[in-house]
Amino acid sequence: MRDLGAGFSYLIKGQSWVARHGRWFGFGLIPGLITLVVYAGALIGLGYGADDLVAWATPFADDWSSPWLGLLRTTLTVLVFALGLFLAVITFTAVTLLVGQPFYESLSEEVDRTEGGEVPESGLPLWRELWISARDSIRILVRVTLYAVLLFALGFVPVVGQTVVPVIGFCVTGYFLAEELTAVALQRRGMVLADRLVLLRGRRTLILGFGVPLGLAFLVPFVAVFLMPGAVAGATLLARDLVAPPPDDEEGDEDASPSPYSVNTD
Repeated sequence: MRDLGAGFSYLIKGQSWVARHGRWFGFGLIPGLITLVVYAGALIGLGYGADDLVAWATPFADDWSSPWLGLLRTTLTVLVFALGLFLAVITFTAVTLLVGQPFYESLSEEVDRTEGGEVPESGLPLWRELWISARDSIRILVRVTLYAVLLFALGFVPVVGQTVVPVIGFCVTGYFLAEELTAVALQRRGMVLADRLVLLRGRRTLILGFGVPLGLAFLVPFVAVFLMPGAVAGATLLARDLVAPPPDDEEGDEDASPSPYSVNTD
């Protein structure tokens, strides 16, 4: 429970940081606004077309009597839209980060700079950073899609599908949101996707404390756009502490134990 609270505190700290640095807040809004327009159009289209899609996919039910035909297709329509919304929440961050790579790199570097200590830079050209972000986002999307299909199927299980499955879905959403957001700071520290996943799995409860409330907030229209700058700032603060050595380590002490959160990126 302590880690859950600590994870949530990073979300608050990130929003506080951008509130104190208003110029960076406005700077970080631009990619989210662009992505929001695209996603809003896609969800509106899905909302209008989901019932036609379900009717096309269930021709076997055309001769069913009332109320079974309506019950089946209404349930499937709701599930299709819920699945689309679930994927939108998950992929919104990845697409926004891809669109806003230069914006969020600069914002993350500024957080490191104001917090003191080293300000890592990837040293890669922009096209290379965009390629790495796109490649990693696709890999994450494949994982998320597998979870989404599984949870979609489990949603038909009585009771469990209406209680346990939504909770698991929000946890999955929060975990991968946190991964995408911390990637901005961790990539600058030379960490590849596999190493980042190992790092986050070591503090799963902390990551859920950061990501789940953010995932829930992202369900509210327009909130995701306004929270993104602070989410990137909070994720940078979180990443700094994840890779930091324990405070009692002494510099130059050859017998000191390595940080449990350090990852070999060779």
